Amino acid sequence: MGIRDLLSEVASTYDRTAGSRREVKGQQVLRAVASRTDLALPSGFRAEGHGGQTTPAATPWIGVFDERGMRDPKKGLYLAYIFSADLKNVALTLQQGITWLEDRLGKGRAREQHLRHHAAKLRRAVRRKENLDWEDEPKLRDAAARPKAYEAASVIAKIYDTAALPSDVTLIEDLLLGIQFLRRAEEFDRLWWLNNDPDGLELAYDLSGHAAKATGSAADFDPLANFQPKDGSDYTAQISARQQVKQRSHEDLVKDFGLYVADRGYVPITRLQHPKDLVLRQHEGLEGQEREWLVEAKIVRNGNPTIAVREALGQLYEYRHFLYKGKSEPFLMGLFSEEIGTYAPYLEELGIASVWRTDDGWDGSPRARAWGMTAT
Repeated sequence: MGIRDLLSEVASTYDRTAGSRREVKGQQVLRAVASRTDLALPSGFRAEGHGGQTTPAATPWIGVFDERGMRDPKKGLYLAYIFSADLKNVALTLQQGITWLEDRLGKGRAREQHLRHHAAKLRRAVRRKENLDWEDEPKLRDAAARPKAYEAASVIAKIYDTAALPSDVTLIEDLLLGIQFLRRAEEFDRLWWLNNDPDGLELAYDLSGHAAKATGSAADFDPLANFQPKDGSDYTAQISARQQVKQRSHEDLVKDFGLYVADRGYVPITRLQHPKDLVLRQHEGLEGQEREWLVEAKIVRNGNPTIAVREALGQLYEYRHFLYKGKSEPFLMGLFSEEIGTYAPYLEELGIASVWRTDDGWDGSPRARAWGMTAT
């Protein structure tokens, strides 16, 4: 017995229509994976089978996890054998976690675009062009959200025909190569996260639109229902035995201002708004309102606002152009971690309001004050 026999057994016994109960044969095979000792996995790795819980999985899979590293397939990088919905193929694939993105990007096209965008970056680390017998994405042959996300999340994949699986020796050799890919991609991923925006989310524009309109009456509407800023605590990363700490001050800025402006009659929204930092709508007249405030948050570094203002200006114009086609144009506003001096009237001339944090709270440009976002 070994990996070959396991993959063959799943392909021959799994039946999506049979349900996910314990007595279902295919489910039994997958649930027993974690306790098997005959798979000859490399030292420090373990496997888990997944066939769905209350609902049978469209594409069953077996995760191969590093005991010393990431064990949670909801986020991070890991290896997995994922079966196509028709069970004719199984792919050993280097996967990105997909579940953690749901709150920011939902379960559809926006999440898939982000996953593909980041997968393309990670392929530089795994040298995709040098491994010509591997592919970018497996074809899972199912239109449901999760299989589509698995396809998009694949960095590199080795596809096998379940009716003609190679020997255990070949499968182990491929798995060892997959582990090399995993190590390279993890290192690249850590460096990328540390040297870019802390939220690590980058996305090609989905021109079909991102923002969901708020609905419901003012009487039962919770102004913070879709305001879900991320954790503002510091996080630590290890790179080549060197520890770096990066502050999530960007998230704190968005969170603090969102809570503040909610008390001034605005509804702050971050959920499903990526790549926008923050969207504001007014509580009153909610049902018929279409126009909104597009807010771009920036941290002022070393007391010099020049770069922060330039970046905010560029992103606000860019997002307005790409994300609001066919919609009412939003009001534009830059949100800054400290006063931006002469740049405030400069932005005002360009139709952009500005708000910044002060020792006592918040202040802003004349346009922001007229909107009631800061004290007059």
